[in-house]
Amino acid sequence: MIVIAHLSDVHLGATPESAGRTRAVMRHLDALPADLDAVLVTGDIADHGTAEEYEEARKLLTSRHPVLIGPGNHDVREEFRRVLLGDEDPGPGPVNQVLRTPSAIYAMCDSSIPPRQNPGHLDEETLDWLEGVLAGSDRPVFVAFHHPPVTLHVPLVDGIRLRASARLEELVAGHPNVAAVLVGHAHTAAATTFAGRPLLVAPGVVSTALLPWEGGTTWETCVDYALPPSFAFHVLDDEGRMTTHYRVVTAS
Repeated sequence: MIVIAHLSDVHLGATPESAGRTRAVMRHLDALPADLDAVLVTGDIADHGTAEEYEEARKLLTSRHPVLIGPGNHDVREEFRRVLLGDEDPGPGPVNQVLRTPSAIYAMCDSSIPPRQNPGHLDEETLDWLEGVLAGSDRPVFVAFHHPPVTLHVPLVDGIRLRASARLEELVAGHPNVAAVLVGHAHTAAATTFAGRPLLVAPGVVSTALLPWEGGTTWETCVDYALPPSFAFHVLDDEGRMTTHYRVVTAS
């Protein structure tokens, strides 16, 4: 059995509470009595993409569990690379990373469009890289990135979701070792399918997006900063079945 923690959209620097909310989630994970296979953070790490925000992220997002952090539309690739990844000569290309554990492979793709555009896109370089990861894998693969590739029925988010997902869909459908696709961006817990696999959306740490039938019809009414931070546990059992549990934590 593989157990993963999945969080997203910490947006450090967005509000005075964002750091405390992120700290509360990471403390919860580090206090677990069992080890996780991985902790995945699917984007929007810094709200403004500054070095100071990434310095804070580097401290807050450390854990006794293996951690893999990807960028979102609020992030800046060069500062992300320099501060979080320790790259002394960071370039503007996509920040694609792979984490291999004894149990699984985690492919974190960069779906951001510089400079800090809201919609998402996986360029050919990223898709070629992902194809290589999938082709060479001998374990279950979790494909992760920021922008959902399908409609979630949250109009404000659906308008800035992943663009041109046809080749991604072909890659996922053509590799039976893909266990699930994991994304963020929506600030609401959601589960659906993509290319015949589970598509699992992490809730937001910094805030929660209210749905249209909850009154979330404009940016001002959609984003709720009062609801507590939350994250997901994804479980892949020995029969290949995915189960997701969502948790809320008390921010400090």
